[in-house]
Amino acid sequence: MTMQARRVVTGHDENGDAVVVSDERLTAVSRGLGAGISGCEMWSTNRMPIDNSAAADAAQRASFVSHYIHANYIGTGAGTTFRITEFAPGHARFTHRTETADYVVVLSGTIDMELENDEVIHLKPGDVVVQRGTVHTWSIGAQSRRSPHSS
Repeated sequence: MTMQARRVVTGHDENGDAVVVSDERLTAVSRGLGAGISGCEMWSTNRMPIDNSAAADAAQRASFVSHYIHANYIGTGAGTTFRITEFAPGHARFTHRTETADYVVVLSGTIDMELENDEVIHLKPGDVVVQRGTVHTWSIGAQSRRSPHSS
């Protein structure tokens, strides 16, 4: 079954009061990184501080990040990106480095994060990784190169 995620976005009405500006269900699509990797681009911004105006809403909803640039997720590195990614067993491996700080939350299943020094960290539901621009890849079980560290 293809993953789906509900996205509720708030904003302001003409009086400056908080309102829901959209409430929609997104269906995961291929991430373009190989077989078995799909996800939903939930939201992105292209600068800090972010632009919360109605004019910026459409571009942020559509997501500024529609492709990878030299394996980096954000063209300028000045904004934010929020996505949900699903890795299927046997998914394609892709070693990469981002220019951003990435916050990874494991929602279900288990996955291994492999670093360029061959260190492997085994992650399970509830685990969080603060990925600070390091070279890494994601693998599931037998795909891992080494025995993982686990906590």
